Amino acid sequence: MDLKLLDVKQNSQIDEFVTQTDKKLNDLDFPDHGRRHSNIVSDRAIKVARTTGLSDIDIEYCGVAGYCHDIGNFIDRKLHHYWGSLLFHQLYSNKTNDIEGLITIVQAIANHDKEEARITNNVTAVLIIADKSDVHRDRIKEKDKNKIMSDIHNRVNYSVIRNDLDINKDTKVITLLLKLDTKITPIIDYFEIFLKRMKYCRSSANYLGYKFKLIINDFTLT
Repeated sequence: MDLKLLDVKQNSQIDEFVTQTDKKLNDLDFPDHGRRHSNIVSDRAIKVARTTGLSDIDIEYCGVAGYCHDIGNFIDRKLHHYWGSLLFHQLYSNKTNDIEGLITIVQAIANHDKEEARITNNVTAVLIIADKSDVHRDRIKEKDKNKIMSDIHNRVNYSVIRNDLDINKDTKVITLLLKLDTKITPIIDYFEIFLKRMKYCRSSANYLGYKFKLIINDFTLT
């Protein structure tokens, strides 16, 4: 297995893809999609994979997919998951003998986003949970409070002051625990933009043999 997270992070082209994605989406006033998000999703994917008992190989694939899942955004936000999967395949198809691993990672990147999400392997399920659970104030780079408040995605992310992802292998429950400042935005705004994403997390958890639970300000949804 030669598709290792450390090597991928040190690949100069991957590094530039992440840099240009961060720059483009920052210019468009999107929440962070750069190294912060890439590293958090990768770390969370590894945590979910390890705790749910995936193999060491799949854990590594989850880390790689988590770090690279958004690299296609520098081409275009629309269908970025497809662009990203093609970029990753193009970059590594002649560099790896681990074709099965390459296909698994490409599938995960291509299927991690919204209506096109199709869960066909454990790595995809883990990636979806890791990606869709990353909502937090730290994703907002904008300093102008008026601009933050005028955009619901920025406003909701900015309102989240605590975000913890817990995986309980005894009860088979994955819990996303959020603390949201309702002085910034009401809880209903969270569901306006994140309801589908939470459904994808639930489907992904079910694929892994777990239940998904969301707790916002001590309010529990399952």
